[in-house]
Amino acid sequence: MNTLRYKYQTADVLTKLIVINVAVYLIVSLGSFFMAVPQAVFVRWFVLSNDPILILMRPWTLITYGFLHFGFFHLLFNMIWLWWFGRIVLNLFNGRRFLTIYLLGALAGGALFALSYNLFPVFESQRAFLIGASGAVTAIMVFIAAYTPNTEVRIFTFSIKLWHIAVALFLLDLLRIPSSGNAGGLLAHVGGGIFGYVYAVQLTKGNDIGKWFENFMDWIVGLFKKKNHVPFKKVHRNKTASAAKRKTSPISKSEHQKKIDTILDKISQSGYESLSKEEKDYLFRAGKDD
Repeated sequence: MNTLRYKYQTADVLTKLIVINVAVYLIVSLGSFFMAVPQAVFVRWFVLSNDPILILMRPWTLITYGFLHFGFFHLLFNMIWLWWFGRIVLNLFNGRRFLTIYLLGALAGGALFALSYNLFPVFESQRAFLIGASGAVTAIMVFIAAYTPNTEVRIFTFSIKLWHIAVALFLLDLLRIPSSGNAGGLLAHVGGGIFGYVYAVQLTKGNDIGKWFENFMDWIVGLFKKKNHVPFKKVHRNKTASAAKRKTSPISKSEHQKKIDTILDKISQSGYESLSKEEKDYLFRAGKDD
């Protein structure tokens, strides 16, 4: 168990997202099976409804719907696409940006679904719910295809450019909306794809439209981060000993203070446990010397 926990903690964000999606699917499926109740009982608070009142009451569903799946193959194909395109994204960007694209892609897909079902007459009086990571996965796919369109990938015996794949799949989703019977899911694909394209184009111009979301995630993480305070003990200075130490110490007072300030800044930002053993020992010795 400790080994599995360590592997998860040290895995990249793509692997963690896949593990979370699979874990949620197993929990819902097994819980429904063993308790002999419909899956809807487990997911009712996390699926995205097209009802504006329910969305206002459960705003988190604009994100959480993206971690639920109808069945095994629904989950399998979403995770395959996510792994394939996600690896390309992580070759160019860090995990924070990848997670931003994924979550905001899900948000954009859910928003287009909800708006379409409330604005277009063709969907009038239809009650619908949305689940699945397809919107987020499409955002990842279109983002990397728009950012590096001429990158080629190998499929069996031939190579194909990323933008060819993205355009083909995106147009296929658009054409299937009127007749597929899954208009809500396809609208989520379109919403995620539009976001991924806009994000990539703006990034090539030097505009990071997802920076606000990264800052928001940092703020959320900061709320739950344990803050450690190092206890300092007030002692009386031995002027004679301090003077002798200043003569023999290879580190000047200014250098010594700079190092102390750097360590204290690190504690204030990340907590005492973020210090290395060397930094802890240095801080301990400094407290004894003063």
